[in-house]
Amino acid sequence: MTGDVGLAEDLAQDALVAALERWPSSGVPDNPGAWLTAVARRRWVDGVRRQVGFERRVAEIGRELAEAENPMDEIEFDTHVEDDVLRLIFTACHPVLPRDGRVALTLKLVGGLSTEQIARSFLVQVPTMAARITRAKQALREARVVFEVPVGAELAARFGSVLEVVYLIFNEGYAATSGESWYRADLCEEAMRLGRMLAALAPPAAPERSEAYGLVALMEIQASRIPARTGPGGSPVTLLDQDRSRWNRLLITHGLAALARARRLSDGQSDGLSDGLSDGRPRGPYVIQAELAACHARAFAAQDTDWSRIVVLYEILGRLTPSPIIELNRAVAVSMSDGPAAALAIVDALAGDPALRGYHLLPAVRGDLLARLDEGAKARAEFERAAALTANATERDHLLRRAAACG
Repeated sequence: MTGDVGLAEDLAQDALVAALERWPSSGVPDNPGAWLTAVARRRWVDGVRRQVGFERRVAEIGRELAEAENPMDEIEFDTHVEDDVLRLIFTACHPVLPRDGRVALTLKLVGGLSTEQIARSFLVQVPTMAARITRAKQALREARVVFEVPVGAELAARFGSVLEVVYLIFNEGYAATSGESWYRADLCEEAMRLGRMLAALAPPAAPERSEAYGLVALMEIQASRIPARTGPGGSPVTLLDQDRSRWNRLLITHGLAALARARRLSDGQSDGLSDGLSDGRPRGPYVIQAELAACHARAFAAQDTDWSRIVVLYEILGRLTPSPIIELNRAVAVSMSDGPAAALAIVDALAGDPALRGYHLLPAVRGDLLARLDEGAKARAEFERAAALTANATERDHLLRRAAACG
């Protein structure tokens, strides 16, 4: 209605405040969404009335919203909320924005993540991320971007950014960067729902469609572990210590089926990269990550995990999307296949990477490796450093317990 993302966000927040003030006494209306939208629209109209240069437009809007009429009669609502969510994602992922701006703005608007959480996901400072989000909102307003799901070539141009947003929303749900809980199942479920819709919506070209199904596979296999990821009192349980009988086998079955479809769709691509499988076919980064998750899902016991294959997959993923975090994950796999000493050399080489400054998992992994090498005092210091860096209370307690166990 407003054509301005920032203004729409402010109006939505005003409407929510009004609901918090009125609903406790008046009760929740039959159609809460309609009530909120009507209030937000009224506030928008009030704001327009205060603009001297909009007198003619104010008169027209004022006639539409005469006091005698029900303000909700003039509003058409889409009964499919998921369509609105998709339109919002595709709007925020418009090519007029730089890639990082697209993803950050969408995480803010759709994922409901704070600027601090988004900054941690991108490994940048909070003021840098706040400025990035502000510039993105201004760019959408100035370009008069239409609120819609695009088609054809424009759909393909935005599709990669949209997949990345859904992936980051899932990651925030799977391992919350802050708060009291180690994970947020609601975000995981929303990301999986959006991922399934995107797989159906994906352009027919193999790379986009294959990656969409790869992302669905990755999320469903990862989400299958959620019931086993916490113990009594919500304390974290690491992957190697989880009771795998508690993993959701239905989600694993669905995820493996999506992975098989992604493989079939990836036939014919020629980026020269193989995922290490016997057929040697190339894969995209989400499909590779789904292959990694499948390695764990197929192992009914931790000791049955094919760590050598996981190392190879991380090497390929690192060539596709170079990242110090991927290299850190590879180090963990190397520690399981070749021992902690070999992995420690990789981790130490990452210590000077500016992108990992303040990233709590770097000292956490180093602490684990040192503990396995019987370097108790050094391991304790690393776990304490990791605990000081994380904003998640549950994870902080877990790291402090590990530090205490080092003696």
